[in-house]
Amino acid sequence: MKKKRLFCPYCGGITLKKYEDNVRRDFCPACKSFFYENPLPVVSAILESSRQILLVKRDRAPSKGFWCLPTGFAEAGESIEEAALRELEEEAGIKGKIVKLMDVDSYKSRFYGDLIFLTFVVQQIGGKLRAGDDCSEARFWPVNKLPPLAFRSNKRALDAYIKSRKDYWAIFDLIEHKDKKTLPPAIAKNSLTRRLVNITIKNKEKIIEQWLEDVMINPSTIEYHKVEREVLYNICDRILSQLTLWLGGVQDVNKIRNFYTKLGRERKKSGFKLSGVLSALSLIRKHIWTYALAQDALQKNLELYMTFELQRRMTIFFDIATFYLTKGHED
Repeated sequence: MKKKRLFCPYCGGITLKKYEDNVRRDFCPACKSFFYENPLPVVSAILESSRQILLVKRDRAPSKGFWCLPTGFAEAGESIEEAALRELEEEAGIKGKIVKLMDVDSYKSRFYGDLIFLTFVVQQIGGKLRAGDDCSEARFWPVNKLPPLAFRSNKRALDAYIKSRKDYWAIFDLIEHKDKKTLPPAIAKNSLTRRLVNITIKNKEKIIEQWLEDVMINPSTIEYHKVEREVLYNICDRILSQLTLWLGGVQDVNKIRNFYTKLGRERKKSGFKLSGVLSALSLIRKHIWTYALAQDALQKNLELYMTFELQRRMTIFFDIATFYLTKGHED
């Protein structure tokens, strides 16, 4: 437990409590000096490798035997970033560089009093993993199997970090499985595209109505102007259902091929020009994307390349649809 100040460090006289600026502080009557208790700066480092987080096992109080991020006090004469990198090397043997500040948190310790935790994301540039003098072990833990942590501020920072990385990891999963006909259910469920899927399902009727208003007056889809709304509604409904299944990883290319080949033949038999058919299909994509962006659903916490990935997957779907629609129309 943190010890109280009883004597003045300058004259050795007994200190007492006195208010200054409405704050009760230690005061030396002989020196007429106040003593200020400022929070101590504590630094932590998040080092991730392949969705595993570097943790060290504490070998001394407080929280001996518990795991934590490489953590320690900043020393006089060093920057806060230098302190984080020093602690990383001292406790885990890793040389690193700062990527960014992840979290700042206030914490009251019974050992040290008020603390300010500053947690940085770091990248390894050298060194070899080993446990330092203050630690009994150093190792990487999977992000989904982290042990109980010694410090609340470590957990808070790691929660924020993992949340910030989930979309990135989902993109990598999509890229890794891009050549497969369907995505594994677990990956499809956790992927970034669930946002677009959820929006499309929840707002399907509104998207269809917007498309109908457009396709029935658009100069590029003249043949559709006289088609019954119910017929067009059902076609658009089928296409949206196929898209959500595709994005969700449970629709294969064969089903899409069969549907659009048949639809192309039907449109040709009904006297529709190919340009109008393709334009109507393109308008569906336009209204899905426009509606999602209007809801701000794809902009929050979404990096530019993530938007490109969503656009890429939609493009693949509609390219397949366009090809077989054309093929069916030409047959």
